[in-house]
Amino acid sequence: MKAIIVRAPGGLDRIERVELPDPGAPGPGEIRARLHASSLNFHDYGVVSTPNRVSDGRIPMSDGAGLVESIGDGVTEFKVGDHVVSCFFPSWMEGPPPIADFSTVPGNGVDGYARELVVAPATAFTHAPKGYSFTEAATLPTAGVTAWRALVVNGALKAGDTVLVLGTGGVSIFALQIAKAMGATVIATSSSDEKLKRVHALGADHTINYRHTPDWGARVREWTHGSGVDHVIEVGGPGTLAQSITAVAIGGHIALIGVLTGRAGEIPTAHLMARQARLQGLIVGSRKHQTEFIRAIEATGIKPVVDRSFGLDEIADAFRYEAGGHHFGKICLEF
Repeated sequence: MKAIIVRAPGGLDRIERVELPDPGAPGPGEIRARLHASSLNFHDYGVVSTPNRVSDGRIPMSDGAGLVESIGDGVTEFKVGDHVVSCFFPSWMEGPPPIADFSTVPGNGVDGYARELVVAPATAFTHAPKGYSFTEAATLPTAGVTAWRALVVNGALKAGDTVLVLGTGGVSIFALQIAKAMGATVIATSSSDEKLKRVHALGADHTINYRHTPDWGARVREWTHGSGVDHVIEVGGPGTLAQSITAVAIGGHIALIGVLTGRAGEIPTAHLMARQARLQGLIVGSRKHQTEFIRAIEATGIKPVVDRSFGLDEIADAFRYEAGGHHFGKICLEF
């Protein structure tokens, strides 16, 4: 089968296409799936581009969507021909998070989905949403489930809430769509006026160009009549967190998801304490979170925004496109 691997010590110029042996028939409790799509996340880019991040020969990509070709003994949830999508944490079924690292994450601690075929435990996948293409389904395991957990599971989002989303990447666009589907008011930021026009078309009620308005936290408070927002989808990290704390309501919720501005920095702890806000970090979610999100997708009709798709052999170009930061929504691989 065709696959992509990353040679040590890593880097986009160390990505190779190879031919690997067929994985064979599924064993008890397993499925064999033919993969047709994956989607790029900042996590995947970090894995392939950071020196010595993964072992030599690792197959990258944490998201995969495809078709069940055969099932092993004891598998009752799936049948041949079902459309399936992978789970970010294959061993986290439900309940509190049991792991605080990426040792079990496909494409990082174990081989991922930049390949044509996979044999894996049936519980490492869920059904894809009805009516979704493989490409659309592949956007869900990381970005979609992260947005769902941040707003609905951890944030207890309800109609009438106000939500601030930072930027126009995959998680933020999913969060915008989820919030609007559930009756919330959404404020979105970007450095691009063109992208702000697009988020407005998706339903954003207010938009801010943060380059033109560096004190955007105060602008958010103005639009909310001084009260601030109930939820912040914080993907920037230390470079944006101070403004997010300014923007959040007293007793509000900041979902700390990304580190796009760095992995360490000062946090205005006194300001956070005064706001009495909840700052909660999260890494994607469980299999149950994914199935609940897919049920919500089928009820609301949410469709992912795919900026551009590349072939599997073009994976390095896809990562370079992601690194340029010009995309809106998700970048995908189709194969």
